[in-house]
Amino acid sequence: MTESVEPSKEPTAAAPVEAAAPAAAPAQAPEAPPEQQQQRGRRGRGPQGGGGRPRRDQRERNTDESGVESAVVRIYRCSKVVKGGRTFSFGALVVAGDRKGNVGIGYGKANEVPPAVEKANKDARKQMFKVNLKGTTIPHTVKGTSGASTVVLVPARPGTGVTAGKSVRPCVELAGITDILTKAYGSTSPKNLVKACIAALRQLQNVEQVEQLRGVKLAKGSGELISA
Repeated sequence: MTESVEPSKEPTAAAPVEAAAPAAAPAQAPEAPPEQQQQRGRRGRGPQGGGGRPRRDQRERNTDESGVESAVVRIYRCSKVVKGGRTFSFGALVVAGDRKGNVGIGYGKANEVPPAVEKANKDARKQMFKVNLKGTTIPHTVKGTSGASTVVLVPARPGTGVTAGKSVRPCVELAGITDILTKAYGSTSPKNLVKACIAALRQLQNVEQVEQLRGVKLAKGSGELISA
């Protein structure tokens, strides 16, 4: 009877366990220069970083090569209901002047705002007329009316500035008037106020025109502001 001898199994050496590599540290982005950091802090603010938008009248005034400035007084939107929905059209009321005694108003309509403003600018330039000024103010008190609106213009001394509302101010400033007092009565419609102001500016007369109209010789200093 033979005995079966099983082959002996020699123990095998355990494979060395490799040490886990340490996790790499995240790379840090290089710091931005101080100029870029300062610009990031000012993002979304005004040019001085104070956070405010420019005034409306300053944004909407344009000057061309001829020296004529234009100011948008009001944008009107008209909605028309049609079978497929609504269609919109826009109207623009614009005042144009060279600040040297010439001023005019215009109105334009189009399906978009820029074409409407362009049409109004062309119309305002065609309607420009000469205003009789006396230095930085007007020669005398005058009143203009349009519809239910009335505008009174009163001369003022140098250094007074322009006292006027947002509809009358572009008319007198673009005409070259820097010292004036104004008062509006009745309706506050921008169209009527602008037309009333233009009607008042058309009525201004200087001393020579008054002498020729009346056929008399006025004394020197007539119409001057009386000193307090």
